[in-house]
Amino acid sequence: MARSLLKLNDLSREDLFEIFEKAKQLKARIKKRESITVLNNKVVGILFEKPSTRTRASFEAATLRLGGKALYLSSGELQLKRGEPVKDTARILGSYLDVLIARVYEHQTVEELAQYAGIPVINGLSDFTHPTQAICDLFTILEVKGRLKGLTLAYIGDGNNVCQSLILGCALSGINMVAACPQGYHPDPEIIRVGEQLVMKTGSFIRVVESPEEAAQGADVLYTDVWVSMGEEEEKEEKRKIFQGYQINAALLKTAAKDASVMHCLPAYRGLEITEDVLEGPQSIVWQQGENKMHGAAAIMEFFLS
Repeated sequence: MARSLLKLNDLSREDLFEIFEKAKQLKARIKKRESITVLNNKVVGILFEKPSTRTRASFEAATLRLGGKALYLSSGELQLKRGEPVKDTARILGSYLDVLIARVYEHQTVEELAQYAGIPVINGLSDFTHPTQAICDLFTILEVKGRLKGLTLAYIGDGNNVCQSLILGCALSGINMVAACPQGYHPDPEIIRVGEQLVMKTGSFIRVVESPEEAAQGADVLYTDVWVSMGEEEEKEEKRKIFQGYQINAALLKTAAKDASVMHCLPAYRGLEITEDVLEGPQSIVWQQGENKMHGAAAIMEFFLS
């Protein structure tokens, strides 16, 4: 098996900061529109089971910026739709491609792709984790704050795949993280267990609470995600009731540190998980965060292909 990125603890702390440094360097070069040949003669497969704006566009754009070729593969147009085993698809794609970015429903799918493809497989989102998102988020915090260790990130909302990747990423990088999630929507206990093992080395802490105000108190970063994830549309009304108090708004922002930054992995539903004035306000770094998905994608691909 080639080395892959399926969840953030597949990386060491040193790996993570090496990717941050690559992202910094590549971002500067991309901004200058320099000719970059990191992925020259490389073919990047982008296999998606579910739609995407930022993850797809960021990896496709990063591939082109680095001199490679991107091949988009919609699962609905592949034999996977007709029941071909994932391992069969993986073996064949592995013989055609240099790296595979996979956005899937079940985490088991990326595990099987990685097991049989023989090339690096990058998890572009599964129901368990979203490691590329967290890497780009942490890189953005590092840009804005100048450091990671000792900061506190408050996550407000569903303890979903984004939250779980942030737990692992914060634990690896030395950020304290407090997640405020309603009862029944806490992060997976296995993620918490792994995170608690990681913080023993970095000296930070992870906490899960149910009060957004408690989580936000003095935090350096406030972070949220949609209440209703893709594929959960039938639960929309029920989840809106459950998450009613889990909104990042001006009142919650006042309880955070004076210079706190606001983050959202997008798409954002104004008036639900975040208010318009905060999303568009001076403390929002959401658009810088969104742009960095491309630079993070570039760094991740260079890391796994070098």
